[in-house]
Order: sequence, then structure tokens, then C-alpha cells
Amino acid sequence: MIDKLSMFMVLAREEHFGRAAEALGVTQPTLSSAIKALEDQLGVQLVRRGSRYQGLTPEGERVLGWARRIVGDARAMQAEMQARRKGVSGLLRLGVIPTAMPRIAELTGPFLRRHPNAGVSILSRSSDEIREQIEAMELDAGVTYLDSEPLGRVQSLPLYRETYCLVSRDPETGPVGWADAAARPLCLLTPDMQNRRIVTRHLLDAGADAMPRVESTSMLAILAHVATGDWAAILPHSIARGLPLPDGVSARDLSGEGHMVGLVVARREPHPPLVDALLKTVEAIDIVNQ
Repeated sequence: MIDKLSMFMVLAREEHFGRAAEALGVTQPTLSSAIKALEDQLGVQLVRRGSRYQGLTPEGERVLGWARRIVGDARAMQAEMQARRKGVSGLLRLGVIPTAMPRIAELTGPFLRRHPNAGVSILSRSSDEIREQIEAMELDAGVTYLDSEPLGRVQSLPLYRETYCLVSRDPETGPVGWADAAARPLCLLTPDMQNRRIVTRHLLDAGADAMPRVESTSMLAILAHVATGDWAAILPHSIARGLPLPDGVSARDLSGEGHMVGLVVARREPHPPLVDALLKTVEAIDIVNQ
């Protein structure tokens, strides 16, 4: 049944029999037969069918939750038994918000040194995608904001506090207020990014309009606009310090205590060995004060 539940999970993710079969490396008739056999075994219809996939039935949605728990437990058990024989190994899938990328090696470096047989796949994801993909078992862990929006059913550990600065070709130095920053022609991240929603709230709290002239998902594109001298950007200090700023561009501190960024994993016990090893790495290091 576990193999069939795994196939069902992939179908629910892809929402298309052809794409799901391709992702699984099986033929579409094989996938269809496996889903039909699972329905027969459970005695309920899981998938609405017509000429194409039409979504899950209410029973299918319920079974999807069970499937994630059952398959997750089975994979964790298998990984734990392997770790007992060979030590912690395998590939950790880590989703990271873009603004945390300049600091991510402060976590993955110690993890990889402690576990030489493990590897890490670092994937740029929005905070929403991190929550969804951890729940769907497509990510093992994520690095995201902890204190500004609901996290869902996850366990979290703080890493560091994200603070902000105004990046521009401004001859002035010293701290700047949010209202003053809003008076500049701004380049900001796109509204689907949680950092942008945080910045927007700070601007609105200062009584300023959050109406950037340029929006982008790319920090490099934002900095390229700032380099022209016609634009300014509100960015986390980690970006300003972690990426080389164009010549003549400087960062001025913005007021406020910032927002906590941390590690999130699925709330479950026991954790798979890779996740457990990552949690223990966080507990052993002190990124917050680095």
C-alpha cells in the first residue's frame, strides 16, 4: 500500500495523470491502475475523473493527509535504520527564502562538516512555498520568517534577526526613517515575497505609501537599478553585506528591531536522521550572534 500511497501523493501534487506518471517514471496506465487498486482497497473514490484529472474527492483529501503521515513515517524508519548502519547520509532538501541566501552557509557549513556523508540541495523558495512543500514532503526543512505570518504545522528554531537598510547612491550617512525611505523611487521585491509584505507593513506604519516603481524577484536586478543612481532599495542587512554593492552605493540603517528568521521542519517524532542532525546542528551553533 505504501507504494500506491506514494503514487497518489505525486498525482495530488502534479494534478495531472501524465505529468505524475512522468515524475514517477512509470506509464500512465500503470499509475491509473495503482490509483484504482488503492481506491478498491480503501472502498472509496479518491480522484474525480472525466476526460482528465478533475481533482480529489473529499475522501481523497482526507486520504492525502493520512498518506503523507504514513509514507513519511515509512521513509523515516528506513532512513533511521540506514543511519544506524552507515551514519547520517543522503541529500537534505532545504528551501530558503531569497533574503536568507547570503547567510545560509552559516547553517549548512557546520552541518556538512559534522556529517561528511550528507549533502544539501539548497532551493530558493518563498515562505508560502516552504510551508506547502514541507507539508507535501517535497522539502525536508526550510529557512523562513518565524514571527510575521502563521507558520502552520511546523517545529521551528530561531537562527538570526533580519534588520533592514536603505541602499542607494545617497551622499548622506547615518540612520534613515521609513517615511524618508518611502520618498525615494524604490525598487522592492514582488508582493508574493514575505519580505515585501514585511517592508510594506513598515512603510504603512510610518504613514508612507508602499508604491515602488520597480518590482523584481531578483536581488541582482534590484541592485542593478540602484547602481544607475536613479533608484533606491529597502533590503535586509544580510543582502547588503553578503552581496558586493556597486561602486558608489551604500547602505543606511532603517529603524526597527527586525524579524526573526529560523529553521522550520515538519512537526513529527521521531524526525528522519537528516532532519534530526540539522536540528542538532542549529542547537550547537550560534548564528544569531555571529
